Amino acid sequence: MRRPLALALAVALTWLVVSGPAGVGALRPTALAIGFALIAAALAGSLVKRFGLPRVTGYLLFGVVCGPYVGNIITTPMARELQLINGLAVVLIAFIAGLEINFARLRPQMHAMVRFGSITLLLLYAGLFVFIWLAWPWLGIAPALVGLQKLAAAGLLAAVVASFSPTVTIALIAESRASGPVSQMTLTLVILGDLILILLFALLMQLGRFAFGGSGDVGLFESVSWEIFGSFAFGAAAGGIFALYLRHVGRELTVALIAFCAVVATAGRTWHLEPLLAALAAGLVVENIAPPRGDMLKDAIERSALPVLVVFFAAAGASLQINALAVIGIVALAVSVVRLLLIRSATFAAGRYAGLPPALAGWVWMGLVSQAGVTLGLTLIIAGEFPTWGSQLQTLSVALIAIHELVGPVLFRSALVRAGEVGRMDTLGPPALEGVPLDTSDL
Repeated sequence: MRRPLALALAVALTWLVVSGPAGVGALRPTALAIGFALIAAALAGSLVKRFGLPRVTGYLLFGVVCGPYVGNIITTPMARELQLINGLAVVLIAFIAGLEINFARLRPQMHAMVRFGSITLLLLYAGLFVFIWLAWPWLGIAPALVGLQKLAAAGLLAAVVASFSPTVTIALIAESRASGPVSQMTLTLVILGDLILILLFALLMQLGRFAFGGSGDVGLFESVSWEIFGSFAFGAAAGGIFALYLRHVGRELTVALIAFCAVVATAGRTWHLEPLLAALAAGLVVENIAPPRGDMLKDAIERSALPVLVVFFAAAGASLQINALAVIGIVALAVSVVRLLLIRSATFAAGRYAGLPPALAGWVWMGLVSQAGVTLGLTLIIAGEFPTWGSQLQTLSVALIAIHELVGPVLFRSALVRAGEVGRMDTLGPPALEGVPLDTSDL
């Protein structure tokens, strides 16, 4: 009873401050937004956990209800200030993901994972493309398009709808302290799947430019190639330096980790790199160069990452444009149901082909439902390049994100619980270290 009362009190006090005569302008909106999100969203996460839901869902629902599109307690300026922490949060979440992938441990399963992932992605994209092609007149996106133009538009929309959310997947695994084949397979699939879809998206953009009378140059493909391969190269170099620091120093990790996240996030903006990919590559290098220290660092970060996850997902919830559902809700719901059915069918078929246990495929599909930043980023590129029909596609995509970002975490948490992987990190514990001890007490 105390937590609901504390949540109500926090919301009421913030509402009084925001709706007062001075409003937010007389205050520091950054401090107010972050403080309110940390306290109230954390309480909301604890409340929904009592009903068997993931804390992430509570953070998202808090952001939606209190955000500018519903309650407006977190006003538009406050929501904008919350986005300031997103860069560091994405780097930290992706770094944790890289620390999850140890090639020596995955080698026995690598062949099955590649077959499973490739067949799943192929069947999912093909199924979505066929559905979008047949349902095009009813989607509300330039129904008069025919021929090559319709092919390009439907292909781009299929790539957007098929994309996943590595950030939500990583955050749920970290929050649940999950470890096992379901979490490992899902994490690998969403990361590699999004990389392949981004490359396919770049090729389809060239087709779209040609079909709609554009220049059809290779600028976008070069840019995407730089973002992917340049980000991996920079992240690998940064991870190598961080691994050397862990091996030979291993002290003041809080300062070192904050500095690392700031450098990667800043480099992403300055050099047009993708911070998520760079941090992922850095985590991969640390985990595979210094595995015991990487495991222990991952364990310490995941235990202390709660404030970052709270603010990040509260900001994500506040930025969800729920009004898009009112505009195109029925169509978005129909596309969402078809996507869910195709994901489930594709994973079962791929599981049989790869020789995986049926139960594993039956759980992994639940981790592929969420969508977030990658999907929105691809949508914005389409809307900017093809304004005549891209804005309608953007409205549909935003509505899909709103649905999948709320439903996806619940499904994935359910899969982890049924697979018995929740809390297994605490049971297994990090491996013992030899040589220079790693001081994680300050994390």
